[in-house]
Amino acid sequence: MIREVLTPAPSSTPSVSAPRRRSPRSWLKNVWLVLSAVVLLLAVGFALFPSVFASGDPLKGVPADKLQGPSAAHWFGTDNIGRDVYTRVVHGAGLSLTATLLAVGIALVAGSLIGLLSGAVGGVLDAVLMRIVDVLLSIPALLLSLALVTALGFGTTNVAIAVGVSLVANFARVMRSEVLRVRRSLYVEAAYASGVRWYDVFRRHILRNSYAPVIALAAVEFGMAVLAVSSLSFLGFGAVPPTPEWGSLISEGRNFLATAWWMTTLPGLVIVAVVLSAHRIGHAIEGGKR
Repeated sequence: MIREVLTPAPSSTPSVSAPRRRSPRSWLKNVWLVLSAVVLLLAVGFALFPSVFASGDPLKGVPADKLQGPSAAHWFGTDNIGRDVYTRVVHGAGLSLTATLLAVGIALVAGSLIGLLSGAVGGVLDAVLMRIVDVLLSIPALLLSLALVTALGFGTTNVAIAVGVSLVANFARVMRSEVLRVRRSLYVEAAYASGVRWYDVFRRHILRNSYAPVIALAAVEFGMAVLAVSSLSFLGFGAVPPTPEWGSLISEGRNFLATAWWMTTLPGLVIVAVVLSAHRIGHAIEGGKR
């Protein structure tokens, strides 16, 4: 009895634990995420305000300055007719990113509608649409884009349409799987059981809870679209020369790799930086949506 009285009662106040230190790997992820955001913002700035970042004329060359290496006067060097490569990269961002956004927009809208109809209606329509999607998925995206742009003709708009169509299947698959997942959830079944009309259930529950992974996929596919648009531009299907475009800039410099490596390498590094940054941001969004 005496021992029980003298023994202090356990404190009800919860113990305050020391703050957990973030691991170096977590800090490194945040640094890469910030750098990726800076690269994408810089690319968008190039596209929207090219004269702010490069005030020179991207089409005007100075023959006396041709094939000069990177320097303080010409950050990315000059090409074979004396045009500043950095200026052409900055002014080429507008066409390249516009085509990329158009391609992703086409794929997002068309793929979402196909996946939505397939998952919501089901039956024969689902079987037909998914077989079409399977055919599109069986063809490599770049090969399909090349076939489509060959049929459509030259031009940045046609390149964007071709790339967008090649990406439709990915969005359709993701949208269909999300619609099917939401349709089987308890709150949707409860809404049907309580007498809510089907289109209200579709609008309030199914559609609202299905679009988030598709938006995350759009961010991931943005990088692939940049690469595909640049590839088709490299092959000569983009803007008509001498209009600057990222892929065509690399194509112009491929004959001077031995003497002027900067004409191809530096625009290529810009494309690589944008693609990797878009993938990093996209995967961060995808992880946050889960």
